[in-house]
Amino acid sequence: MFIRYILFFLLLLTSCTKKDLIDDGLPWASSSAGEQAPDTLHVATLYGSSSYFYFRGDEIMGYDYELINHFAEFTGVPVKIHLAASQDEMLSMLRHHRVDLIAYSMYETRALKTEFDFVAFQEDSYMVLVQEIGLQTVSDISELKGKTVHVVKNSVYHQRMQHLNRELGGGIDIQLLVDTVSVDQAIEMVTQRKISYTIAHYKTAVQHKDFNRRLDCRIPVGFQQRNGWLVSKHNNRIKELLAEWENSSENELVRSQLYGKYRIKNPYFVIKKVQIPKGAISPYDQYFRKYAAEIKWDWRLLAAIAFHESRFDSSQVSRRGASGLMQLMPRTAANFGLDIDNILNPEKNIEASVQYIKSLNMLFRKIENTEERKKFILASYNSGPSHILDAMALAEKYGKNPYIWFEHVEYYLAKKNDPEFYNDEVVKYGRFRPNETIRYVRNTLETYQKYKGKI
Repeated sequence: MFIRYILFFLLLLTSCTKKDLIDDGLPWASSSAGEQAPDTLHVATLYGSSSYFYFRGDEIMGYDYELINHFAEFTGVPVKIHLAASQDEMLSMLRHHRVDLIAYSMYETRALKTEFDFVAFQEDSYMVLVQEIGLQTVSDISELKGKTVHVVKNSVYHQRMQHLNRELGGGIDIQLLVDTVSVDQAIEMVTQRKISYTIAHYKTAVQHKDFNRRLDCRIPVGFQQRNGWLVSKHNNRIKELLAEWENSSENELVRSQLYGKYRIKNPYFVIKKVQIPKGAISPYDQYFRKYAAEIKWDWRLLAAIAFHESRFDSSQVSRRGASGLMQLMPRTAANFGLDIDNILNPEKNIEASVQYIKSLNMLFRKIENTEERKKFILASYNSGPSHILDAMALAEKYGKNPYIWFEHVEYYLAKKNDPEFYNDEVVKYGRFRPNETIRYVRNTLETYQKYKGKI
């Protein structure tokens, strides 16, 4: 079964295109789940920022896409993904047993709960008004009277606007977008000033806002809603497999990693903002090559750091003030010759970050294995070196190797959120919330390996 899955999955990755996925000639799931796990799990989803999208041409990415493939690995059941044109089409596919599962964030409604079962729940969210900051910006939902709001036809947003209009006594001009328009596309219409207002769930809208500062999504128009994937009520075997997978420790770790990858700085938005030349990793490969030579690093590791720091957006400024391609904090940047006038210059930002890496390399020079030392440098680049030094001290005290990252220093970095350890006498810098740094090291190394396979 495992060999069969690998061969099937490789074939899927190398042969699937959008046209293939929505072709009516595809084999569909049978109408009976039975007691045996299916030979192939047929899954419907939509193209979008949180579900399934193409990154740099042919690389498929997406939170739901990666999560369903982890389920496939966990159960040993191959997955065939069918890309629908709309939510209505997905529901029809599930209703008529053409697929076994919808792997897309569907929000609970009374009608859906009556017909299907929700599984693989994701974080709750609520609907918000999406608009641009400007002369037409409304500060209260009642101000929508006399204004035009565009929503996708027959969507939960359409239903909510109808209810809201009745609650306000009418006066809102509700215009309908065709049901093949996604919520991402509706938000993009606002940013492109094709429409003035739309409705979306906050967890989607806020990701768009991270890449467009003029977007406003502060005004709630609904309450918190549960959301998750959908499965037929009678498909008991699939529900059993999903429950076993959801309760596994592997699922918890993968969800945490994917949250960092897609909810914090989603690559979907990067490909819309940063143009990657064909055959390149980034628009700045020449600078990564030039300055990586100074520290004797593979330039692709520098590129991986930049990807996870800024998604190659040289204009990026974080809420904490980290700036530019390599997200240098102002004090660090100043130490290496950058000021407010040049901190966003891509080449100078990379050059300064390499000087910072040089200083970290000296700090951890006792780690003789240079590949192992890089993991400590990556962790320090993300969190600062203080907490990493504390974790090394804890590792040494409790019998682990202070010069090995995984299962040794990383293990004790994770303990720095526990009072038993952050109050230990060897700890000099107090409590630390480690999850972001732990994910950062793992994700950056994973991206580096992908880059090595590309160029």
